[in-house]
Amino acid sequence: MANTIDAFIEFSFKGENYEFHSTLDLDQQLERHMSLESMHHVMAVEHCIDTYSYLFEVMQMADIHFDNPQGRAADYLHDGEFDFEAYAAENETVAQLAPLQAIALREMGVEDLEQQPQLKQALLRAYRLGLEQNSHRR
Repeated sequence: MANTIDAFIEFSFKGENYEFHSTLDLDQQLERHMSLESMHHVMAVEHCIDTYSYLFEVMQMADIHFDNPQGRAADYLHDGEFDFEAYAAENETVAQLAPLQAIALREMGVEDLEQQPQLKQALLRAYRLGLEQNSHRR
């Protein structure tokens, strides 16, 4: 199932009302290193708004409202506000767990790290420690 959410924004510019709707594929947005702040840009491009225009500047002042979350996105939508940062952090953890799950299966016969929360946490900490130490060497 895709991790998507519907985005809606409305605003007025020069006496004209604008209403834009978009369905955002959150995993695709993360691949592009997008953040919640850049959602205005994503919606502008999708609706053919020049991102160097006054129209875009006015659009950026309007809040984006979210609805209809699908997949894991449903856990991060509360009262029309989407916690993009928490979703991104959880997405990173899910990506880190895939190779760790393979290691746990191969080395220890553990088929589901969710059933072994202490082992899951230990593997994640070791993985992140390795990443941290690797980044300090550069």
